[in-house]
Amino acid sequence: MSLHCDLLVRGGLIADGSGEEPFVGDVAVTGSRIVWVGAQYSGTYDDVLDAGGLLVTPGFVDIHTHYDGQAIWSEELSPSSSHGVTTVVTGNCGVGFAPCRAADHDMLIRVMEGVEDIPGVVMAQGLPWDWETFPEYLDALASRKRDIDVACFLPHSPLRVYAMGERGARREPATEADMAQMRKLASEALEAGALGFATSRLLIHRTKAGEQIPSYAADDAELVAIASAMEDAGTGVLQMVLDAPFASWNDELAHLLRVTESCGRRATFTLGTDNDGPPVWEDALQICEEARSRGVEVAPQILPRPIGMVMGFELSTHPFCLCPSYLPLADRPLAEQLPSLTDPDFRTKLLGEVPQEGHPLSMMTRNWDWIFPLSDPPDYEPPLESSVGAQARRQGRPPEEVAYELLMGEAGNGHGLLYNALGNFHEGRLDALRAMMDRDDVVLGLGDGGAHYAAICDASYPTFLLTYWVRDREHGRVPLGQAVRALSARPAETVGLYDRGRIAPGYKADLNVIDGDALHLHAPVVRYDLPGGGRRLDQLASGYVATICAGKVIRRADQPTGARPGQVVRGQQSVPA
Repeated sequence: MSLHCDLLVRGGLIADGSGEEPFVGDVAVTGSRIVWVGAQYSGTYDDVLDAGGLLVTPGFVDIHTHYDGQAIWSEELSPSSSHGVTTVVTGNCGVGFAPCRAADHDMLIRVMEGVEDIPGVVMAQGLPWDWETFPEYLDALASRKRDIDVACFLPHSPLRVYAMGERGARREPATEADMAQMRKLASEALEAGALGFATSRLLIHRTKAGEQIPSYAADDAELVAIASAMEDAGTGVLQMVLDAPFASWNDELAHLLRVTESCGRRATFTLGTDNDGPPVWEDALQICEEARSRGVEVAPQILPRPIGMVMGFELSTHPFCLCPSYLPLADRPLAEQLPSLTDPDFRTKLLGEVPQEGHPLSMMTRNWDWIFPLSDPPDYEPPLESSVGAQARRQGRPPEEVAYELLMGEAGNGHGLLYNALGNFHEGRLDALRAMMDRDDVVLGLGDGGAHYAAICDASYPTFLLTYWVRDREHGRVPLGQAVRALSARPAETVGLYDRGRIAPGYKADLNVIDGDALHLHAPVVRYDLPGGGRRLDQLASGYVATICAGKVIRRADQPTGARPGQVVRGQQSVPA
């Protein structure tokens, strides 16, 4: 009996997600599954995609995003799906929109506005709130069409407020009854399909008004009670953002490990490096190694480029965003700012002002030696001598003047962009990240898609990894097979999605066909396509010949096809038989 498939991807260089050396072969797909992989498919097929001379990979998996809102109001989870990602995980950092009573809608909007830089008007217009409980939220997601798959953590802040009301929002200690209620709600969420539980201890995670979010500094007993629901269910992953570097890794990881050991489940946490000083992140890695020796599974999660913000007059942050003269302009469109920005008297006054107090991210915009012009194509390992501080010293000018000119741009129209490297750039190099990427316990993530719309555009990191780390870096390149595994199977396994991230029979037919030589990462651009005309940074790529989700081609030649096969992934998934 001859083989027959719906789609044949023929003759590509297959990096199958195992980490092994790529090989040339064919991939046959029927329905939403891969049915055959080998050197030469001899059966029949309905459609064929010629991948000769091209790279074939599994669809990529980003386990740290914030598409909680965008997955409701948009059918396309861009920019992630523009960079080969076919599965995203939401609810990270313990923030989200469920569970939530009607009376608390505004409060959760304020939390997301401050923590994840999503404009309040975007959420007010984009969220229909046709849910209250977390299971109802998953149903609301499932009722809508989208291009790629979504899985969800149960977020701590809305859970706490739902269980405790105003006491939860004010961060009062949870009572035994409160903790029992949160455990019960967590059990219901896991039964409905939550991937696990997520929380944040990070000091700078605040509302736009500067208030700390409901989950901040929650007692370990509360976290243990919620995580006990995962122990009861025998499923689930804990995701936590720790307060390092504001506190020591020793102290912060102690919280994570107490909760993880109590429930016997796997945990992942955000890990970054300082730009200077001793390599304190090595302490965190050592603590994780010791925990694993005791049978505790902990996966540090890193972004493979600097943790940074894009700054501009059209965006949320820049070095003048808290200056008294600029504040009246801050919420205006760039066109309405320009008469002031191009006025010499206004410029002189602004350059002499001291920024006021404000949101923590807005106060991190004058570390001149770690702020760089953002070029096209973008350079995410820029030489230290190109920083605003270094340029100012060479020119004998104040750094404020240099930054202002760069932000105004060569055309003087205010469209210039700066890149603020906040971390992961130790001593002006990415070498520490290269060493971490070689570790079996470290997982890539932190694309943050769907959040920080006007400050961050890191959802493009898969393309950055394949271009810079695999192809273009002068030294310390990452082998192709290793890079593809880091983008696909490794993150999928970390959160228990064992049915994807590999090119093998039985696995989900999520694939990329990529022109590796032509692959190119473009500079971020500002778009106004969110609900209510809200702005966002978008970053495109060239070289994705096709992206396939569940056997359907969702993008072809870097353009969406209109196919919407994306589903809500409910809970952890088993290895295909």
